[in-house]
Amino acid sequence: MTIATQLVLDVLLGDLTGERYGSEIGKEAGLPSGTVHPILARLERVGWLESRWEDIDPSVEGRPARRYYRLTESGAVAARRALSAKARARVGLTLRPQGGTS
Repeated sequence: MTIATQLVLDVLLGDLTGERYGSEIGKEAGLPSGTVHPILARLERVGWLESRWEDIDPSVEGRPARRYYRLTESGAVAARRALSAKARARVGLTLRPQGGTS
Protein backbone atom coordinates (compact mmCIF):
# COMPACT_ATOMS: atom_id res chain seq x y z
CA MET A 1 0.00 0.00 0.00
CA THR A 2 1.44 3.35 -1.02
CA ILE A 3 1.90 6.24 1.35
CA ALA A 4 -0.62 8.22 -0.71
CA THR A 5 -3.23 5.48 -0.21
CA GLN A 6 -2.50 5.48 3.51
CA LEU A 7 -3.03 9.25 3.65
CA VAL A 8 -6.36 8.96 1.80
CA LEU A 9 -7.51 6.20 4.18
CA ASP A 10 -6.48 8.29 7.19
CA VAL A 11 -8.72 11.12 5.96
CA LEU A 12 -11.66 8.79 5.31
CA LEU A 13 -11.27 7.05 8.68
CA GLY A 14 -11.38 10.46 10.35
CA ASP A 15 -15.14 10.68 9.81
CA LEU A 16 -16.90 7.39 9.17
CA THR A 17 -20.39 8.89 9.09
CA GLY A 18 -19.73 11.70 6.64
CA GLU A 19 -19.05 11.85 2.95
CA ARG A 20 -16.18 13.66 1.31
CA TYR A 21 -15.56 14.64 -2.29
CA GLY A 22 -12.27 14.01 -4.08
CA SER A 23 -10.62 17.41 -3.94
CA GLU A 24 -11.61 17.78 -0.29
CA ILE A 25 -9.92 14.44 0.47
CA GLY A 26 -6.87 15.52 -1.49
CA LYS A 27 -6.61 18.81 0.35
CA GLU A 28 -6.81 17.12 3.75
CA ALA A 29 -4.33 14.44 2.71
CA GLY A 30 -1.98 16.96 1.09
CA LEU A 31 -2.21 15.22 -2.29
CA PRO A 32 -3.04 16.43 -5.80
CA SER A 33 -6.28 15.43 -7.51
CA GLY A 34 -4.42 13.35 -10.08
CA THR A 35 -3.14 11.17 -7.25
CA VAL A 36 -6.32 11.00 -5.17
CA HIS A 37 -8.90 10.08 -7.81
CA PRO A 38 -7.15 6.91 -9.03
CA ILE A 39 -6.79 5.81 -5.40
CA LEU A 40 -10.49 6.42 -4.77
CA ALA A 41 -11.43 4.49 -7.92
CA ARG A 42 -9.22 1.57 -6.89
CA LEU A 43 -10.63 1.50 -3.35
CA GLU A 44 -14.17 1.58 -4.73
CA ARG A 45 -13.43 -1.31 -7.11
CA VAL A 46 -12.29 -3.51 -4.22
CA GLY A 47 -15.36 -2.59 -2.16
CA TRP A 48 -13.73 -0.42 0.49
CA LEU A 49 -15.60 2.71 -0.66
CA GLU A 50 -18.97 3.62 -1.99
CA SER A 51 -19.71 6.80 -3.88
CA ARG A 52 -22.59 8.86 -5.17
CA TRP A 53 -22.94 11.84 -7.45
CA GLU A 54 -24.28 15.02 -5.92
CA ASP A 55 -27.77 15.85 -7.16
CA ILE A 56 -27.43 19.47 -8.26
CA ASP A 57 -27.98 21.56 -11.35
CA PRO A 58 -24.45 22.65 -12.32
CA SER A 59 -25.72 25.73 -14.15
CA VAL A 60 -27.50 26.91 -10.99
CA GLU A 61 -24.61 26.05 -8.64
CA GLY A 62 -21.96 27.40 -10.99
CA ARG A 63 -19.81 24.29 -10.64
CA PRO A 64 -19.86 20.64 -11.69
CA ALA A 65 -21.56 18.03 -9.53
CA ARG A 66 -19.27 16.42 -6.99
CA ARG A 67 -18.79 12.73 -6.42
CA TYR A 68 -18.93 11.93 -2.71
CA TYR A 69 -17.10 9.00 -1.13
CA ARG A 70 -17.30 7.16 2.16
CA LEU A 71 -15.85 3.97 3.52
CA THR A 72 -18.10 0.93 3.60
CA GLU A 73 -18.36 -0.90 6.91
CA SER A 74 -16.09 -3.67 5.67
CA GLY A 75 -13.81 -1.09 4.04
CA ALA A 76 -13.33 0.70 7.35
CA VAL A 77 -12.37 -2.59 9.02
CA ALA A 78 -9.98 -3.46 6.18
CA ALA A 79 -8.48 0.04 6.18
CA ARG A 80 -7.82 -0.06 9.92
CA ARG A 81 -6.17 -3.48 9.59
CA ALA A 82 -4.04 -2.40 6.65
CA LEU A 83 -2.89 0.81 8.32
CA SER A 84 -2.16 -1.05 11.54
CA ALA A 85 -0.06 -3.60 9.65
CA LYS A 86 1.86 -0.78 7.95
CA ALA A 87 2.48 0.91 11.29
CA ARG A 88 3.77 -2.35 12.80
CA ALA A 89 6.09 -2.82 9.82
CA ARG A 90 7.49 0.71 10.26
CA VAL A 91 8.20 0.07 13.94
CA GLY A 92 10.29 -2.93 12.93
CA LEU A 93 12.59 -0.83 10.75
CA THR A 94 16.04 0.00 12.07
CA LEU A 95 17.46 3.33 11.04
CA ARG A 96 21.21 3.51 10.53
CA PRO A 97 23.30 6.57 9.83
CA GLN A 98 24.70 6.79 6.32
CA GLY A 99 28.47 6.85 6.11
CA GLY A 100 30.61 7.77 9.06
CA THR A 101 30.15 6.51 12.57
CA SER A 102 27.55 7.15 15.17
